[in-house]
Amino acid sequence: MLAPPACDLDGIMPYVPSVAKPWNQSRIKHLYRRMGFSTDLATLQAAEAMNPQTLIDLLVNQAVALPPTAAPAWGNWDLTDYANIGTEAPAQITEWYSQFVSDMLNNGLRDKLTLFWSNHFVTRLEVYQCPSHMYQYYNMLQVYGLGNFKDFVHAVGISNAMIVFLNSYENTAVSPNENYARELYELFTLGVNNGYTQDDIVETAKALTGWNGFTEFCAPITFNDLSHSHANKTIFGQTGDWGYDDVINILFAQRESEMAQFICTKLYKFFVSPNPDQSIVDALVSTFINSNYEIAPVLKQLFKSEHFFDDDVIGVNIKSPMEMMVSFITETEFTYDATVLNGTQYYGSLLGQELFNPVDVAGWQGNHEWVNTSTITGRWLIIDYFCQYAYSQNEEEFRNLAINLVGGVSSDPDLVSRTIVDYFLPKGLQTPAEYLQAATVFRDVYPANYYTFNLWNLNAEFAHYQVFLLLTHISHLPEFQLT
Repeated sequence: MLAPPACDLDGIMPYVPSVAKPWNQSRIKHLYRRMGFSTDLATLQAAEAMNPQTLIDLLVNQAVALPPTAAPAWGNWDLTDYANIGTEAPAQITEWYSQFVSDMLNNGLRDKLTLFWSNHFVTRLEVYQCPSHMYQYYNMLQVYGLGNFKDFVHAVGISNAMIVFLNSYENTAVSPNENYARELYELFTLGVNNGYTQDDIVETAKALTGWNGFTEFCAPITFNDLSHSHANKTIFGQTGDWGYDDVINILFAQRESEMAQFICTKLYKFFVSPNPDQSIVDALVSTFINSNYEIAPVLKQLFKSEHFFDDDVIGVNIKSPMEMMVSFITETEFTYDATVLNGTQYYGSLLGQELFNPVDVAGWQGNHEWVNTSTITGRWLIIDYFCQYAYSQNEEEFRNLAINLVGGVSSDPDLVSRTIVDYFLPKGLQTPAEYLQAATVFRDVYPANYYTFNLWNLNAEFAHYQVFLLLTHISHLPEFQLT
């Protein structure tokens, strides 16, 4: 599904609820699904009484104020701290995979952005392989993800995970390595072939030399001036004996506009639609530059806009595998133990989204790239498994979900099925025939006369199984893959 042309959509002015565009459950769910990984029913219902502008300020401010996840005991270990690295390191890596999933389940916007930035400032765990570097990289994404982008860029280039991943430890005055310099411009700040030349890359690589002070595996990598080039370098027309800090300063001074366009476009695509509205992006760019590259004001402006709440940008993005799984767990509120939650990272990898290991330095391309003939089947099977596991643990949670959604023990099977469908699908279904099909799946457990003679309600013996069947039906619909 594609977003319509910009002329059909509302603008950057703050959204004000109206009869034509009410503040309702559809828009509230849209907000929570895009800003985070959805939320529970009680939160959605409470939000309806709030002013949307106030709510968005609250959610962003809470995310900004949220402390980063506490460091594990091994968060700064190096090789000397291990008794047996061969067994301890894999366990630590598994622990932090699970921590990432837990944070996405609990922290909304803050860790939606952690996922986003992990696919922007890409590193690959399978290259650097060190648990403490994994944690430190993750911590950096949390600390800077809603902060100052210039500070973020500065921190990324001298992070241990990035130094190893893009070979900065090999970058010396004698033998410059261009890997990080190239990706700094091409993927992290400006975009492909946008405002830089090969000469800029070559000269930048020389300015970035010296970050190769190794002592042992997993130890901090420090700056070694003896391997830094002190020759003059010319970067974006500026000549001098530049070093790391100078590169960042020159980049933001000389390529501010290009950088702001690139980053704001990428944020727009992630949070709104794969087809950017240039007028909206331009407004975000102005805010980004005027706020001295602070990320939070840009997101506040975007989420508060008329544009963000337009009907035509609801349900146009395809969920990533992690979005699909984490949102389903959040929305159902079923009880899952570590068996399922710890396996979520593995299921994501099967569907093409392995945390801490994007496919390459350019990251997961997302949207339509998430779904093909293989992964769509996998998506169905994984949600089927979630439902089957939850049902085996506590089947009454399925009945309770339906009762909570409709607000009581309804005796109207069509109302129940439609309410459940509309809760899980961003724009519901398109035709009465599709709703009828869902209702038929829901009704099928009991003979027709049970409904005709009012012999059924949600307290019926097998009503929980009816909800189970309907959920598996919904999860196989194309609309379920959208957010």
